[in-house]
Amino acid sequence: MPAKKLIEFLDQQKVKYVKISHSPAYTAQEVAAVAHVAGRELAKTVIVKLDGEPAMAVLPASFKVDFALFKKATKAKKVELAGEEEFRSLFTDCELGAMPPFGNLYDLKVYVAESLSEDSEIAFNACSHTELIRMSYADFQRLAEPIVVKFSKHV
Repeated sequence: MPAKKLIEFLDQQKVKYVKISHSPAYTAQEVAAVAHVAGRELAKTVIVKLDGEPAMAVLPASFKVDFALFKKATKAKKVELAGEEEFRSLFTDCELGAMPPFGNLYDLKVYVAESLSEDSEIAFNACSHTELIRMSYADFQRLAEPIVVKFSKHV
């Protein structure tokens, strides 16, 4: 079941979205396959640390974070992957690894990969390993106010 906070936020903002249920899947590529969503349209949320501060990196499922590019794009001195124990407590309403890309709901900056910003729609985990939300990228951009940078490369 999607997180109540996420659904309430989308409904309050009068955003059109579709919930997609699927069998349990844990990696972004598995989710894309079982939910029949193109890997370039499925956004995965990766928690990174920029100079020690947690942030969301949102990128297509078929891409991976290029830390050197991320460092250059954000002018951070150090960019690294956050460990699960470092961010678990931020997402008490979500299954671990199923965070939606709305950092504004969790007091985190959101960086979105340039390649994802080119799509008309975006799909993402809805705090669960069995449900996605699909909505327009324009609505996501308006609500999450992500910083669009080039920080990923195709796997």
